[in-house]
Order: sequence, then C-alpha cells, then structure tokens
Amino acid sequence: MNSDSFELDRLNHLIACYPQLRSQTLAEVEYKGNLYPLIRAELGSSEPSVPTVVFVGGVHGVERIGCQVQLAFMASLLARLGWDSSLQLLLSKVRLSFVPVVNPVGLLRGTRCNGQGVDLMRNAPITSTDKVPLLVGGHRLSAKLPWYRGKSAMERETKALIDYVSSLLTTSSSVIVLDAHSGFGLSDHLWFPFACRQTAMEQVGRVYRLKQLFEASFPHHNHYRFSPQSLIYQTHGDIWDYVTSKQHTTPFIALTLEMGSWSWVKKNPRQLFNFAGLFNPQKPHRYHRTLRKHTVFMQFLVDLAASRTLENLTDKQLSKLDRLANQLWYE
Repeated sequence: MNSDSFELDRLNHLIACYPQLRSQTLAEVEYKGNLYPLIRAELGSSEPSVPTVVFVGGVHGVERIGCQVQLAFMASLLARLGWDSSLQLLLSKVRLSFVPVVNPVGLLRGTRCNGQGVDLMRNAPITSTDKVPLLVGGHRLSAKLPWYRGKSAMERETKALIDYVSSLLTTSSSVIVLDAHSGFGLSDHLWFPFACRQTAMEQVGRVYRLKQLFEASFPHHNHYRFSPQSLIYQTHGDIWDYVTSKQHTTPFIALTLEMGSWSWVKKNPRQLFNFAGLFNPQKPHRYHRTLRKHTVFMQFLVDLAASRTLENLTDKQLSKLDRLANQLWYE
C-alpha cells in the first residue's frame, strides 16, 4: 500500500496510537499499481444490541474538509477517553464507527470522482422517479464529464460502504449516519433521503423528532437547514437513498452534512481560482473554525443514539411526528 494522503495517514496514525479502535479494511482500490484502503474504525461497545452512529467522509475526494471534520472529532474523543469517565460510560452504551476516507484515490488526486472517473454519490443502483438536472443529477454519458454514474455495476468503494452499513443494520438496535460534504450554498444543510423522489421516506417522523430535539437543546448552534435533498435538487444513484429504500426493521437515519462552502469563497474570492478552494476553507482561522463548528451536532448524535429516544417512540408518537414532518417538508 502506498499513501500520499494526509487524511489517510492521520487515520492510520490514530489507529496505531489507540488500541481502543477496532479497524478493518473494507476494500482496497487499485490505482496506478498501488493499493489504497477504505478503512473503518469502530469505538465503544461491540455488543449487537446497542445503537450505532457512523461518521462518513471523503466520498468526494476534493471535499477534504469532510474527512478532516470527522477525523478531528474522532481524535478529540480518543484524547478524552483516558480521563473522561462520562465518555467512558457513554461509549459502553453505543458503538461509533468512522469511515472518514471513502474515496482514497479521489482524495489523492484532488477530484470529486474516484480513479475510474465515477462520482460515488451517483453510483448506487437507484434511479430518480422524476427528471433530474442535466449532468448534475447523474448521467452515463462519459467518465470525462463530472457527476458520471458509471456503467451498471457499483464501484468497489460504493459497494463496500453500502455492505458495511447494511451489516450494521443487522447488528445494531438503530443506525444513524452523518456523511460530511462541502460545496453547496452559503448555509450548512442537513439533507436526508430521498434525493431520487419527492415523497417522504418511511418513518420520516424520526428525522423530525431529531430536528426538534437539536433545536430545543442547542438553539445557539442551530445554523443548519434540515430538509429532504429532493427539495433542493434530485439525483440518481444516491448511496443513502439506496440503503434507506431497502426493507429493514432497524430504525435508520442517514444525514448528509453539506457545509456551505460558498461562504468561504464569498469571504475570500481568491478561492475561485483554485479548484480545491471551491470546496474547502483556505484561510487557517476558517479551517479551524470549521473543525470546531460541527462538534456540537456530532456529539448530540452520539448522545441521542445512546439515549435510544428515537428507538423508543411509540406508534402513536411516530404517527403524529410523521404528520408534522409531511406538513413541514412535503405539503
């Protein structure tokens, strides 16, 4: 294996320094004669009856800040484990999983796509029921164009991530995913399925309750705009659409954190002349601010999962929350 990625090296360093991390290579991706691993690292309980929170980054290689936000949170937790008894107790009730570098070759090349020119977030085998934006919504025209879906089979990275999360759905009491991206708008968005259709996912009330609890608990950190992605634009091949659409009894919420990178460009227009600058903060103070900015929400997800609040909703409560969610986002 050859690694020229700071993020991948950082992940390997944390795994080497902290034996509490249970790591596994989900897949290896070949590029120019070298193999690059897709690694997951788990922390906390290994019991099959506990909830799981999965922190994902690097699906698009150019969006390095997504990897870095997840790695910063992971490093903070590991540094606290030696002395923080409340964290130790918390992690006895929940499993945390980090997959911060889903697209190691894209990260190495500084491209949105993987080494085959495929956009992994357009690559899952699910097709929009409505018309999608030209190119942006995903296409099969050519790998030379952005947002290419690939031919028919899933890429190794896509399949490895889907298979892993699917396995967690059989060994967890619930699963919450936070997938970190950047590059859209001036605000931070939290999107959830579906991107492929303008109808609600099953039990969307759980997302509504999550939103309620976060906004009530952290009113001064509420800089996020919650919505189904289809309210913004529709796409083919969304990974989380595909997992959500499968039949499973385990409560499952997949959130896409879309960090509003246009605000970084607005404050520093020179970033327009640097492709990576369209997706990542270039000034050191903005970079460090971004690493701090989402910690509260990530910790909230861990605490919420451990509390099992979303798991323990009654049918009556969930029915009411579903109605409220539909009124807010779909009617």
